[in-house]
Amino acid sequence: MVHNSKNPLTMLGPGILVAATGVGAGDLATSAFTGSALGLTILWAVLLGAFFKFVLSEGLARWQLATGSTLLEGFLADREGSTRGRSSARIGFLAYLIVWSFLVSAALTSAIGVTCHAIYPLFGPEAVQTNKIVYGILHSILAVVLVRLGGYWLFEKVMSACVGLMFVIVVFSACALRPNIEDLATGLLVPRIPEGGISWTIALIGGVGGTVTVLSYGYWIREEGREGKAALNTCRLDLASGYIVTAVFGLGMVIIGHSLETIEGGGAKLIVNIAQQLESTLGSVGPMAKWLFLIGAWGAVFSSLLGVWQSVPYMFADVWALHRGPDDQASRVNTRSLPYRGYLYGLAFVPLLGLLAFDFQTMQKTYAVVGALFVPLLAIVLWFLNSHSTRIGKDFKNSWMTSFVLVAIVLFFALAGVLQVQRKVFSNNTGQPTKISTVVTKRR
Repeated sequence: MVHNSKNPLTMLGPGILVAATGVGAGDLATSAFTGSALGLTILWAVLLGAFFKFVLSEGLARWQLATGSTLLEGFLADREGSTRGRSSARIGFLAYLIVWSFLVSAALTSAIGVTCHAIYPLFGPEAVQTNKIVYGILHSILAVVLVRLGGYWLFEKVMSACVGLMFVIVVFSACALRPNIEDLATGLLVPRIPEGGISWTIALIGGVGGTVTVLSYGYWIREEGREGKAALNTCRLDLASGYIVTAVFGLGMVIIGHSLETIEGGGAKLIVNIAQQLESTLGSVGPMAKWLFLIGAWGAVFSSLLGVWQSVPYMFADVWALHRGPDDQASRVNTRSLPYRGYLYGLAFVPLLGLLAFDFQTMQKTYAVVGALFVPLLAIVLWFLNSHSTRIGKDFKNSWMTSFVLVAIVLFFALAGVLQVQRKVFSNNTGQPTKISTVVTKRR
């Protein structure tokens, strides 16, 4: 089934899915911390981060519309379609995908558990670990049921509802805090990094819009039946809408972080603390704002979890099919196939062991680092595949501006890596591990 392309609402489906999947508890937390530490002067960084991810996703869509193959199919098989020449690359990607999947799945189930514990502590307010595990398991099962029984179309509807919920609540909370309009305009239009704020800025830019999940867009537009040059403008409009929504989330969280006196915690716990401060800051509407924000946080984390559960098995099934040689491309995104179903169940249940073995902060930090490694690699692959008309055709080839942005993305993440090493993010000056549960007081 293919959506009616004349309906503007159906045209925007996959882009909204990208926005919903790419925004989780960690992304909201990073934006809030940065806003609290640096203020509204850093709003431009959210726009830059969303623009970077738009360029990557647009390049991915261009490759697929030009060649009929996903980016993984294009990179992991040679030009003639043979799968023999790049077995090492396939094995390397599968190993990376499995590690990343475990980390992100454990972090998301932990985050949804902590958020639900704050909303309603099922086994009492003191049973944090028990509530986290039970809620994590229940939401993982719910996501599997939605993916298996409802297919892509139910998945799209649920995700759209979650992203709508997030959008309204984050915008409402940010507007209720009444930020200074002049400061907003300056922060958006004048790029400036306050003294000592370069690491926060890099974290903010890199965290906008997801990492490995960017590849999901190719599978979702295949589900929509988009092919050829005629669909290119639709994909660009679709992606622009999705990353505008993503940017609004980030901007809203920076404003919220800046407007509150002190924020503390990490990941989902930070979201809970923000909700409590909204209650005390907004007077008579405070109690309503608190519960709305918690519900919005639940929507953010669950949509990210559901998006990962639905899309990541596509990638595994796609690469797995390459081992069997050239076949019908459509079969590689068959959600009834054994590779897809097997990876879905593994993704949903094996990482639940991480809820017992690791705390949320450790998982969140580790998967963020592992995911960040993917973005510059994706930029390099898109530059390599899309820069030659012999591979992609003259009409789809990278413009000089796109090539420039792809190189800038690689340089940016290289700089980020150097700075992270210099800051020794995993240790303080005494050599002891630094807790991610941080307290940040707003600069005056």
